[in-house]
Amino acid sequence: MTKITKEEVNKVAHLARLELNEGEINNHAEQLEKILEYIKQLEKIDTNDVPSTTRAIEVINVFRKDSNKNSDCTEEILELGPSREDKYFKVPKIITE
Repeated sequence: MTKITKEEVNKVAHLARLELNEGEINNHAEQLEKILEYIKQLEKIDTNDVPSTTRAIEVINVFRKDSNKNSDCTEEILELGPSREDKYFKVPKIITE
């Protein structure tokens, strides 16, 4: 495997709009090298008989039947607002012509 160069780290840092000093460049180069070595180890694992997954734990939606319910709490809800006009909330005008 080829070694990650300072130029490559600088190029990625530039693309990510990061300003790195010399110590950070060396540190990132070493860390990227370790990550690539780990990926190289993972590539050796045989995963042919392993099914693809999107999550570690399967998520199942719990559905309920939709039903209509009549609710007559309009007055209570309108009382919660700062201002009202008839059956509506009154808000300040924000559009000018």
